[in-house]
Amino acid sequence: MFRTRTAAALLTLPLAAATLLATAATPAGAATARPAPSLTCQGKGVDAEALVRARTETVIDAPLSTVWKLQTDVERWPDWQTHVTSMDRLDHGPFRPGSAFRWTTPVPPNPATPATSLDITSTVRQTERGSCIRWTGPAVGEGLHIDGVHVWTFQKVRGGVLVRTEETHTGEQVEADVPYATAILQQGLEAWLDELKTAAEARSC
Repeated sequence: MFRTRTAAALLTLPLAAATLLATAATPAGAATARPAPSLTCQGKGVDAEALVRARTETVIDAPLSTVWKLQTDVERWPDWQTHVTSMDRLDHGPFRPGSAFRWTTPVPPNPATPATSLDITSTVRQTERGSCIRWTGPAVGEGLHIDGVHVWTFQKVRGGVLVRTEETHTGEQVEADVPYATAILQQGLEAWLDELKTAAEARSC
């Protein structure tokens, strides 16, 4: 699906923290920041109706070509992504619209579902070399089904490459506790970017 880390629940958020997120209220009189426009690739973005969404970004001190190759050479994800336990490219040739890949990632137990392994099938919908990627797809595990949309953008900046990513999830289980599912997704995206940054910068030394 996305990649999500898709990840839906790649990392476990302590139940106490999840409860705090679910019950916290915005202080009276506090200003509400307008959310940034959703990321897009060739005019297409994440699911505008999804309740569970997360976004993050980082600057990677490495050539754009290195960052792009790591992200699109999906068969080698297990070499540098801790939580990718298997990967199968379902097509051949260049990474392009229509490319598909099936991969798995472990999911620890949480208040809604038992420990399981997510089987994720991601299909590339849009991509522009060196600029953006958008993929979609389902992630399925015991007691868990997620439909995800994942967008990535890449931009040369002073100091390297600015990588931004945004993902949405829909599904009965994640929508049963939106604050918890959102926190898990946010942690997953941040972990993915951290590992991409570490791998790319190590290769450019």
